[in-house]
Amino acid sequence: QPEPATSETLHAVAARAGVKPENVRSTPIAGVFEVLRGSDILYMTRDGQYAFTGDLYQVPTRANLTEVHRREIRRTLIDAVPESRMVVFSPPDPKYTVTVFTDVDCSYCRALHRQIAEYNRLGVRVRYVFYPRTGPNTESWHKAEQVWCSADRKAALTKAKLGETLTAPVCANTPVAQEYELGQAIGLEGTPGIVAANGALVGGYLPPDALVEQLKKQQP
Repeated sequence: QPEPATSETLHAVAARAGVKPENVRSTPIAGVFEVLRGSDILYMTRDGQYAFTGDLYQVPTRANLTEVHRREIRRTLIDAVPESRMVVFSPPDPKYTVTVFTDVDCSYCRALHRQIAEYNRLGVRVRYVFYPRTGPNTESWHKAEQVWCSADRKAALTKAKLGETLTAPVCANTPVAQEYELGQAIGLEGTPGIVAANGALVGGYLPPDALVEQLKKQQP
């Protein structure tokens, strides 16, 4: 069990780490605390003299305690984005839901979308969020905004991934910037970034059958 930590202790460790108290948690290791800095997790001694990074495992169960927390963080951050701010391709009765960070011009993102009907047939509900890897004020960013500002966003996303030119003007209040920041917050390293419902980052592009096998492993 984690070492009991008083509010005073957590505040003291937070002050030494330069973070807010809510970003500090106790660990099963006496005198060692988990510190969250953005999306990064590190470990620090109570006195603030030593810190280290890496994954903390519980040896008897082989459970990766650090990854458990990473998944909680990802799930919380993604759940804060309403589905009304996503482009969703869903079968009538989905078995699985994934959130996919996508770049209109990414070749593997396009490969995934070419098979969207097969993902859906296998029961996978795909919730797209925008992550133009080139960043703000770039062509890919502009295309993502055009997709969002189109009357039929699903059709527009499909056209954009086929390399077709979109004609919709950029409108106000697109979710592109928020979702780009979300990808950075969860430590996304590339696109497509596929996140399971439990917060597990299951990887980049996976063919439909392979993705379903990965999602089965994430079921409780």
